[in-house]
Amino acid sequence: PNILHLEKDDIQYPQFNLSTKPTSHFPSTHLFTAQTLTFAAVNYLTVEGLSKIYDTKVLFNGISFSINRGQKVALVARNGAGKSTLLRIIMGKDIADSGKVQVHKSITTGYLEQEPALNENLSIIDNVLSSDAPAIKAIKAYEQALLDQEHDYNDITATALERAHEQMAVLNAWDYELRIKQILFQLKITDLEQKVSTLSGGQKKRIALSKLLIEEPDFVIMDEPTNHLDIGMVEWLEEYLSLRNMTLLLVTHDRYFLDRVCTEIIEMADGQIFQYKGNYSLYVEKKAHRDMVEAAELDKVKNTYRRELEWVRRMPKARTTKSKSRLDAFEDIAAKATAKKKEDQLVLDVKMTRMGGKILEMVKVSKNFGDLKIVDQFTYLFKQYDKVGIVGKNGVGKTTF
Repeated sequence: PNILHLEKDDIQYPQFNLSTKPTSHFPSTHLFTAQTLTFAAVNYLTVEGLSKIYDTKVLFNGISFSINRGQKVALVARNGAGKSTLLRIIMGKDIADSGKVQVHKSITTGYLEQEPALNENLSIIDNVLSSDAPAIKAIKAYEQALLDQEHDYNDITATALERAHEQMAVLNAWDYELRIKQILFQLKITDLEQKVSTLSGGQKKRIALSKLLIEEPDFVIMDEPTNHLDIGMVEWLEEYLSLRNMTLLLVTHDRYFLDRVCTEIIEMADGQIFQYKGNYSLYVEKKAHRDMVEAAELDKVKNTYRRELEWVRRMPKARTTKSKSRLDAFEDIAAKATAKKKEDQLVLDVKMTRMGGKILEMVKVSKNFGDLKIVDQFTYLFKQYDKVGIVGKNGVGKTTF
């Protein structure tokens, strides 16, 4: 029961540690007990020495990190620190000043931008299914065959439908089609024939998100995926991403989302990278410890700086080799001791209450009592902390409203 059979294609990675001792039942070098297999991590992304400067602002300077298959990583930083820029550089949509980015050649990568680009002239369903994935091609061919047979039934259309049906079965596209419908339903995308040009920015973001989830690439990169989603959609997306075995790099300001989905945190601070294992709650604890250690080290540097400054002030004019060396070291200490630490810090609280800004939304609400019109096509969004008074004459319908 502990036998694992490896096909030829499975032994192409030199990282495998395989015991080739044959078993008594299967004397073949292609059979190994499961306990003897050690699979090395497959690297999906490597960032080495990456730097980016806008005018005089250093976004990041010589940063390096990597992401392996199966990791779910969150990128956190203050606003304006360069998170979206880093994602765009990784995807080849922006250029770094120095350094390099390597993405595994044999994997597919999907990218959700803050403002995704869709084909405005196509319908929702045509945008969602605009992929070269074999299953999606099979679904589109099947739908077209159904349409052709409906308009003109003959031997040719019947044969085309039969072939499309077989291809759907071969690629297991029936399950794929069901998953498409489930994703679209959860993101409240219903009118599939509607033109994208008529949609709002939030609707377009949901279309792009559904397209990404349907295509299911090996490596998923998301920039603020929860923007324009209501609470129910966000909670569904949390569960979807956390339960699936996927490789993920995302940027979001939703603390609860980070805590539920991600298993590693990469923090960008002062142009550098700090990596933490664990979810966001653990990151908060580890970051607090790091800040405490840095504060203690800074106190030591400042004490040394005051002592050395005293020496510099009373140092004799005659310079010796030893004093020159000490003076050079003093300049380094002075730079560290007088460096201004940025006060604006990343503030995220995972113990937040996910209420959202929308308390009550009324859309085109109408109410009549006979000929008495209480409200007519009333639309209003009540937001958190709003204080609203309803006034009117007796009998106009305040209590009914």
